[in-house]
This record gives sequence, C-alpha cells and structure tokens, in this order.
Amino acid sequence: MGEVDEPEEGRVRTSWGSATDRGHVREVNEDALLTFPPVFLVADGMGGYDAGDLASRIAVEEFAQLAGAVSVGVEDVHACFARACGRMRAEFTGGRQGGTTVAGAVLVEVDREPYWLVFNVGDSRVYRFSDDGLEQVSVDHSVAQELAEAGVIRRDQVSSHPDRHVLTRALGTGEAPEPDYWMLPAGTRDRLLVCTDGLVRELSDDDLAVALAGGGDPQALADRLVAAALARGGRDNVSVVVVDVVPVAALVGESWTTTPRGVWG
Repeated sequence: MGEVDEPEEGRVRTSWGSATDRGHVREVNEDALLTFPPVFLVADGMGGYDAGDLASRIAVEEFAQLAGAVSVGVEDVHACFARACGRMRAEFTGGRQGGTTVAGAVLVEVDREPYWLVFNVGDSRVYRFSDDGLEQVSVDHSVAQELAEAGVIRRDQVSSHPDRHVLTRALGTGEAPEPDYWMLPAGTRDRLLVCTDGLVRELSDDDLAVALAGGGDPQALADRLVAAALARGGRDNVSVVVVDVVPVAALVGESWTTTPRGVWG
C-alpha cells in the first residue's frame, strides 16, 4: 500500500494499492498501471506480443510526467494522451499495429476542494464506491455499449453481447486521441476502483460492490480482486488500482511510507 502527502496547500492524502497478473490464458501481460500521486491509471494494450505491451508502457511513461505535479488540468492530461498517441504512430510502422485503452483519475483542486478528474478511452473502467453504492463513472467505448446508448439493446444486455469487447475507440489506433473526461468531488468516504476489462470479465458489478463494501486497506483489496478474477478463470490480463482520499487531519501522529510505482508486463 502507498500513502503520500499532497501539496502543502491541499487538505487530503491519497492511500492506494495496486495489483496485476497476466492471467491463466495469455502468454504475456499487456496491461500496465501507474500509481504515483496525483495520477492513478491502468492501460490494456492491444496488438499482441511486443506491440500491446509496448503501447500500454508508452501510455504509462507519458502519464508519469504528471507525477508529483502540484497543479494538473484537463489540458495536461490531454497532452499526455497526445504525446502517447504520437509515439505510438511513430513506433508502429510497416504494417505493425498496436494500441491501448487508458482509464484513470488525477486528484486536482477546484476552489481549494479536492476533485477527481476521471479520464477514459477504450473499455478499461473507473468505478466510484460511496455511501450510495457502486457507480461506474467511465463509459465503455465498445460496440455493445454504443448499441445500448442508441437504444438498440437493453443496458443489461451489454455484458453478454458478442460485441462487448469490440472497441470503438482506443489510444494509438486513430489520428488523434478521443478520451472522455468527468469531474467528481473527491469524498473522503469514497473509494475509486480503476481496472482493465480482465477484472470485469470475471466479476460482476455486484461482486465488485460486495468486495468494496468489505472495507480493508487498498492494497489488500486490490490483491483480493485480482485473486478473485484468477479464481473465476483468469481468461485475460487483469490489473486493479484502488485509491482512497484521506483527510490529513485524520493522519496526525501516523507513520506513512511512499511507494509510488508504474508497472507493466
């Protein structure tokens, strides 16, 4: 588990945990993750060995430039997407193809209050668990999700639709990145879950809600979620990041360590 102070003028800390595994079927782990305040994300690479893993690594490397930043805005996040996209276009030439999903959140300040700037492209997801239960913040960029948005299929049919894994957007596969953004108050009773689709392929939203409701420190929860996905079949790479926002006042007298990291397969 990692915990770190935010800038002095901030009034909160972040506490987080992360875990990743290649699963039982895939030969390599094409997922990557980054946990370095104020940015937390996962990336699910596409394109096979030596392409998907490189694409997700490029995304992590570019977003790592936000690590330790005092002030971050949408334009800074979008610049990371743009740089990563440019590097991928330069790397994948001569018929070689690769791309990646990216989903995550950056802790920012709005009128001196903490907010999560959530971002997503592809079908990796960001959830928020609060007193109101589990909410999927991000929206999948998939054929099945778009059919649901258009009213062609019911929303409860998305998870079983044959085109649920067919992406309509991904980083590195188009001329320019097309991420979506959301701004959410960063409540100290809330918990963020950021994950690749290898988790939700094996665990339902109800499973996730039960796990998150059980409490525990973020690292233990991230480990449990990955282990549960593996126990259910582990048919894909799976990566999980769990983040809490903790009031600084609640931590007075405690001893904390800082263990930021970027991980890829």
